[in-house]
Order: sequence, then structure tokens, then C-alpha cells
Amino acid sequence: MHEVDLRNLSSIDRAEFLSLLDNVMTTIKKERANARVGYNSIDGGLVKISSFKELVIIGDVHGDLNTLLAILEMVKFMDGHNILLFLGDYGDRGIMSVEVYYTLLYLKSRYPDRLIMLRGNHEGPMDLPFYPHDLPVMLEDKFGTHATQIYLRLRELFDLMYTGVLLDGLMLALHGGVPVNLNSLDDIAYSERMHPKSSNLQEILWNDPREIQGYRPSARGYGYYFGKDITEHALNAIGARLIVRAHEPCNGYKVNHDGLVLTLFSCKEPYGNDRASFMSISKDEYKVLVDDYSIERLLQHVNVF
Repeated sequence: MHEVDLRNLSSIDRAEFLSLLDNVMTTIKKERANARVGYNSIDGGLVKISSFKELVIIGDVHGDLNTLLAILEMVKFMDGHNILLFLGDYGDRGIMSVEVYYTLLYLKSRYPDRLIMLRGNHEGPMDLPFYPHDLPVMLEDKFGTHATQIYLRLRELFDLMYTGVLLDGLMLALHGGVPVNLNSLDDIAYSERMHPKSSNLQEILWNDPREIQGYRPSARGYGYYFGKDITEHALNAIGARLIVRAHEPCNGYKVNHDGLVLTLFSCKEPYGNDRASFMSISKDEYKVLVDDYSIERLLQHVNVF
């Protein structure tokens, strides 16, 4: 594969975009069939990470190519051995959504074992529509009459994206929040298979933490606001200490439920933020966090810029 200057994507070739898209879908289908991505295992839509040198977790991107490229440069992704975990919401709102997708497709094609894409609510199933969804318009601006074909192929990619990642003993990473009636990891791993009979997938993509007891319907129209008691029950059920998620705009990051929920937000331009964040954890740091966890210690690994 030829090397691409990701800072110069003023013109994206339609055939190349489709080729990258087909390559990535084939790669993820093989991952799911083999139940492995790199040296890490897959159970349904859940990736279980145990083998890594450094894990970098990135929240919503929303077409903010400049911030995404800044993160890639800061973590030295091209020259390193780190794994990138994206928490979803790659397009819409930002003006460079097509370029962001091209970048992700290029990186997944070039480094297939080092990039994991979770599904966000902006990559959700067709029966959970949302607004604004301006990606189709941006595709039309780039590809003209071929835009519909590319959009439908992207939707196939959305259906292949994973729903969660477990870093054993420490954290569950997903886009929105835990289902309010979560009882086991199967509720995450097989949420796609059970949709729409079960609301678990909808809640994974749409739920938000609030400082309440129990849960109540979300003003977003889908999912719920969930309280600390819901978080505690979920963490006890899956044997983790923390939920790491995205979905909710904030100026960098925020913490809920007395340090049990961390929200990362990794874009600036679409929201006028002056800060974005990502988290980076090495294997050695992970072992320390599992043995001696505290939210203060964890926040030392959140990078705000």
C-alpha cells in the first residue's frame, strides 16, 4: 500500500476510497470469523484486550480531521506499536467527515491489528435515526452521483463495528453507556444480535450518566439517563472498575458517579471547544491501575490539549 499524506486530502479518489472500504470490511469479517484482532480475542461484538504495549482511547471525532491528526502525531502512531481504540461517532457535524473516514480506513488497512473501531450512535442501525446526519451530503459533495453507493457501503461497515471493549479487571469501553439491566458481558457482546427485541444496543449507543438514582428516559429520544447505582451494578456484574465512554460533548473530559464513569471527547471544531482529550495506558501502567486503582491515578493518563 502506498504511503499517503493525511494532511493533504483535498482530493480523495472514489475508487481508492471504495477499495479501502472493501479491504476494511473484509478484514473485520475475518476478525469476527477468527474471533481475534491481533493477539486479542473477540466474543460477538466485544473485544477483550489482554495483549498490548500501549492502548490509546479516542472519543468522538465528528469530522474534526485536524484534531484527529494531532492525536495521531502526539501518540506517534505511525512509528509505534500502540493500539488505537475509537469509541465511535466518526462523521457528521464536522466539515471533514469524509476525510476522517478515509483516514480511518487507510490506517485500518495499513495497521489492521492496531486499530479497533467501536460503533457510535452516528453509526447506529437504520431504525435509530438521528439529526443532524449530514454525512450523505458531504459524500455527495465529494463523489457526486456515486455518493449513494459509498454511503450504503459505509452503512455495511457500521454493522461490522464492535460494540464494546473489555480491558480485564479495569474497564469497559463503549460509546454511550451500560444498559440499565446489564447482568453479564453477553448483554454487550450480543446486543446487535438481539436488536431490536432487546434495547441493549440502543442503550449502549445512546445512554448517558447522570447524578441520579436508577434511570429515566433520555431527552435525546433514545436510551436512558442512568445513575451511580446502575453503574455499580454493571461493574460488579462484569468484574471491572470503570466505564470509559464518549457520546456526550464536553470540553475535554468529565467524570461521573464518583469516579466510576469517564467521558472522553476528542474533537474541537464542530463544537467550538478549546480542549479535546484522549487516554493512553501502557501495559505496565495497566497492571498498576488494576492492583491499586483510583480515579486520580487514572486521570494522570488522560491527555488534554
